[in-house]
Amino acid sequence: MDMNQYLEVFIEESKEHLQNVNDQLMRFEKNTDNLGYVNEIFRSAHTLKGMSATMGFDDLAQLTHKMENVLDAVRNHQIDAHTEVLDALFQSVDALEIMVQSISEGGDGQLDVKLLVQKLQRIVAEEPVAEHAASSIEYDEFVQTLLSQTADQGFNTFEITVQLERTCLLKAARAYMVFDVLEQAGDVIKSAPTVQDIEQEKFESSFIVILVTTESQEKLQASIMEVSEVESVKIAAVPIKKETETEKPVSQAAAAIQEVTVSAPFKPPVEEKRQASNNKTIRVNIDRLDSLMNLFEELVIDRGRLEQISKELNNSELDETVERMSRISGDLQTIILNMRMVPVETVFNRFPRMVRQLSKNLGKQIELQIVGADTELDRTVIDEIGDPLVHLLRNAVDHGIEMPQVRLKNGKNERGTIRLKAYHSGNHVFIDLEDDGAGINREKVLQKALDRGIIDGKTAETLTDKQVYELIFTSGFSTAEQISDVSGRGVGLDVVKNTIESLGGSVTIDSNEGYGSRFSIQLPLTLSIISALLVQMSEERYALPLSSIIETAIVQPKEVMHVHGQKVIDFRGAIIPLVDLKELFTVPNSVQGDHYSVVIVKKGEKTAGLIVDSFIGQQEIVLKSLGHYLPGVFAISGATILGDGQVALIIDCNALIKQQML
Repeated sequence: MDMNQYLEVFIEESKEHLQNVNDQLMRFEKNTDNLGYVNEIFRSAHTLKGMSATMGFDDLAQLTHKMENVLDAVRNHQIDAHTEVLDALFQSVDALEIMVQSISEGGDGQLDVKLLVQKLQRIVAEEPVAEHAASSIEYDEFVQTLLSQTADQGFNTFEITVQLERTCLLKAARAYMVFDVLEQAGDVIKSAPTVQDIEQEKFESSFIVILVTTESQEKLQASIMEVSEVESVKIAAVPIKKETETEKPVSQAAAAIQEVTVSAPFKPPVEEKRQASNNKTIRVNIDRLDSLMNLFEELVIDRGRLEQISKELNNSELDETVERMSRISGDLQTIILNMRMVPVETVFNRFPRMVRQLSKNLGKQIELQIVGADTELDRTVIDEIGDPLVHLLRNAVDHGIEMPQVRLKNGKNERGTIRLKAYHSGNHVFIDLEDDGAGINREKVLQKALDRGIIDGKTAETLTDKQVYELIFTSGFSTAEQISDVSGRGVGLDVVKNTIESLGGSVTIDSNEGYGSRFSIQLPLTLSIISALLVQMSEERYALPLSSIIETAIVQPKEVMHVHGQKVIDFRGAIIPLVDLKELFTVPNSVQGDHYSVVIVKKGEKTAGLIVDSFIGQQEIVLKSLGHYLPGVFAISGATILGDGQVALIIDCNALIKQQML
């Protein structure tokens, strides 16, 4: 059997099981009386062990087997779940994640786990040979489903216990002969111990085999007893649990990977085919989704071209056809974008472990609460937000939450709380990170900014609280008194701001000294196809993302004021700067009309007015990167192809506003 065809499935399911082990361990640590968590961990570890052994990843299988022993001892009340036990299990999960990652990157998944294995062995004080004794076979859901299907096809399923003579010297050779007899009679589904352990003589003198066959018990008994040094054979029919009784669907990996190790000298078992389950979800390679998205982007461009032609020809039948095609392609667009949506849970899942370890290293007590983990974002955005959130969490753990004794002195619970919340609002996703720690010391931030020359004394006197807080996003800025493994090097929060803004989002800070801080991240749902306002400037057209626009307005010249050489207007009681895009982008043949067409845009708390010649209208556009052709162009985030084949540059409102506020 070629196991490479199952490698991708193995990797994906291994990651899912490891994540489940991680989650359940975190829950069990908070409530060690609930052994339901341990049972859930044991099931995932057991499945991972079987898949790893089948695929030939021995280090993975060995470590998960040792974890099983510890977990079994915990759930049978043989050992207490004290800190040493939990730490050893967490360390084991770390090692397993490293091995699975190695496999996913084309490696062999090998890792020196001797010390970890010894630590787990010491915990349960196990005997070296005990693990190799023959044990009863566990009929998991996959095996039950498989046997049910074979029974429907008229096959018999037997549990065969073979006892070799105690004086047998070549146990592996005799076992091989038994397997040879059985495989001529049918298909070996499972064994205990595993085929690999039997091959290496890691068993006492008996082993159990599950066989699917059309032969009778009597004939099998006689055939096996013909093998030399076989003392006895017990054959029992396996009770079949019908598929309708199965509590939940069998996983795809379980269907593809049988819990049998295939290696010489034994023959590989014949793969059993099973009917498709009722599970209506399938795994799709992300490259295929990317290809589908690229093709659809071309379709959107052609749709715009057809709409343009339809307007020019003014043909009613063509108009109806184009309108119908636009509706259908709009529905298709929604489906494709939804296919690319991924829950932020895929990013959030790694944070509880990280916070646990950091708080332990710093001697703090911190609880991480996660809300809205099922909120979905486009995969391209998901791929980018992990690192910014890591920086914010490390900042909250190190700078935000106080030491337990300090919290008690200030009348707080000694255990600090960090809350990570995700939610939808309009065409955006918001991710808020709050802590109930010390908050931001306004004067300390100001003094650090003055000392580093980031601002001068005159500017410092005019800054609002929020403007002061935003100084911590400056490159190289840090309020840490000393450098540590967690922070203090001035690297982190500037990366957060730059990354979020590069995604078309924004990040704001709110803080109450002594009570905590909140970082709020605003992100677009998708980066591929966006709604934009097309504007005209002389002979050129530009696109402004609708997500940045508050409204459009016509401003008379007499309404424009000048402050320090900058054009400004009164917008709903607030003075905002005006930016003439024709001057900024040096648009040729530009002539000022008798009024200003202004687009009011906003990013975070900052607002500005952009002067254009005229408004063309709203349109769905495909965002195309400028790539290496025009790197570093100020205030341009990309380009799009319009219906008439012309190219329109997409304006980066964030960069424009940032420059105006300097």
